Amino acid sequence: MAAYRWFERHALSLTGLVTAAVLAVMLYVPVGVVFVNAVVDDGAVTLTFFRAVLTDPFYVGVLAEVFADPLAVGTHLESLVGWLAAVSISVSLEYPIPGIAVPIPWPVLETPGVRTGLFGFTAYQAVLSTIASVALGLPAAYVLANYEFRGRRTLRSLTILPFVLPGIMVAVGFYAMFGQAGTLNQLLGIVGLGPYPFIEWNPLAIVIVAHAFYNAPLVARVTVAAWESVDVRTVETARSLGASPRRAFRDVVVPQLLPALLTGALLTFIFTFMTFPIVLALGGLQLATVEVWIYDRVRQLAYAEAATLAVLETILSLALTYAYLRYESAQSGLARGATAPSRTPLFPDLRTALSPRRLAIVGYGLVAVVVFVGPMASLVVGSVTDGSGLTGRHYAFLLERQLEGASYQTLPWIAIRNSLLFGVATLAVAVPMGVVVSVVTTRAGRSGAVIDTLAMLPLAVSGVVFGIGLLQGLVFGIPLPGGWRFQVTGAIAIVAAHAVAAYPFVTRNVSPLLTTLDPALVESARALGASRYRALRDVELPLVASGIVAGAAFAFAISIGEFSSTVILASGGDTYTMPVAVERYLGRRSGPAIAMGTVLLFVTAASFVVVDRVGGRFER
Repeated sequence: MAAYRWFERHALSLTGLVTAAVLAVMLYVPVGVVFVNAVVDDGAVTLTFFRAVLTDPFYVGVLAEVFADPLAVGTHLESLVGWLAAVSISVSLEYPIPGIAVPIPWPVLETPGVRTGLFGFTAYQAVLSTIASVALGLPAAYVLANYEFRGRRTLRSLTILPFVLPGIMVAVGFYAMFGQAGTLNQLLGIVGLGPYPFIEWNPLAIVIVAHAFYNAPLVARVTVAAWESVDVRTVETARSLGASPRRAFRDVVVPQLLPALLTGALLTFIFTFMTFPIVLALGGLQLATVEVWIYDRVRQLAYAEAATLAVLETILSLALTYAYLRYESAQSGLARGATAPSRTPLFPDLRTALSPRRLAIVGYGLVAVVVFVGPMASLVVGSVTDGSGLTGRHYAFLLERQLEGASYQTLPWIAIRNSLLFGVATLAVAVPMGVVVSVVTTRAGRSGAVIDTLAMLPLAVSGVVFGIGLLQGLVFGIPLPGGWRFQVTGAIAIVAAHAVAAYPFVTRNVSPLLTTLDPALVESARALGASRYRALRDVELPLVASGIVAGAAFAFAISIGEFSSTVILASGGDTYTMPVAVERYLGRRSGPAIAMGTVLLFVTAASFVVVDRVGGRFER
């Protein structure tokens, strides 16, 4: 009994120490290894690599002049103003990339020859991707929040599915949809049109649509929650004072939606600024972003240059993450509506179905089918067809491989089993970590924003940077005194890496709810003799259960679809997952890879719906 009481008094502190240890080993050490490569050359600290990157117009465009001679910044002011004013035009130019001679679309100035550089183009495509994501996600949020129809809950559960699918699988789906022999051209051929080379015409546009496929559901999911929390009484009050429906929406509803919408947009910008698999698969080096170029530098064994770019990218991402956290903190104290708006039937009768608003919803639905359903449906169709028609040989290959394959080969059931086991294990690790970080940051006072930013480092560090750090650090091993070597591999390393990638989503769902709790509830529990841990367990956590469940759903789905760190850590043995199996099969024949990707699609969708439905019982 005494031991239990001691544990209860110190449980929160012990959990915090374990969380800090996991973060130190699985996050800060790998990232630190990458950062060291950027500032150390032959054992000596140097800034040569940073100077080389910041003074190269290929990387920073006209800003290279400023970094080369910072004291003469006044002489560059006019060109800087012109650069900021005109970075909105994208044309195809010949840009001298070492070893590559291809036309590359770059955002440029009206003045010929002045370019924004690699970082400028990365930000440019991220802005376009954010605009596209908001444009596609906001109407979905409106429909899900305001209308009732069959399958609405399931559709809402599936809104996060695109966000957690492996990029390589999405790229295959987009090729199957928009390629010259793809589904869209086949449909156009029925009416005598096409085929059109959609991807070849404008690969940047396809990349932006693919980014919207990933991030528009995230924008929709965040905005739906805010829309459902709008207090309908405030709208009724505005209407009773003479405001028209449009005026009431603009003056009452929009201000309450804006924080969530800006949060989704800022997160989308961060994610697309660090984009890698979609650009690499659909655009290649022709549309090289910072992330893709880091990957290319690693392949060319230019580790110092890759590490320098990684540091600069991480600094920018951390600044954006800090801005996001500060904005979220500023909005967390806003009151939420006690009376949520009721949902109306989507198509109650034929006359209503033909109204302009319903027709606009139908039009949006058709666009959503092309963008969201089309690539995944094309993937499913591709798994059961080949050039001659319907076939089952792709799935027959997977079955044969499972029944007759050697132990060193990639077996489908092993991949499915590992993905589910790692997902459950990630839940067991990431949820407590996310809750602990939420409690610490919400109780840290003025320093909470800084602590929160450091804890949210996984959001600001790309998968490629994290993968490089894992490879050079934990996988190869870190030398210790006495000839020992610290090494983390196998299933433990994969679960830890997944947990590190997933826990920020738990934190981001729980922290705003903890912030809005009445402190008097905790003080009353403490006054009655409850320990800090007991007050957290019995008072606070039940009140933020909906946020915990939402974060757990994110964590599970992210673990199922995680690829970047898993493909490095699962390089040997039988710890591979479904995304890794897709990549391995793709290297041999596309048919089995598409079939395995379809299995991953259905397993991920079914798992997420189950988690979301089970969580819905606690939310009520």
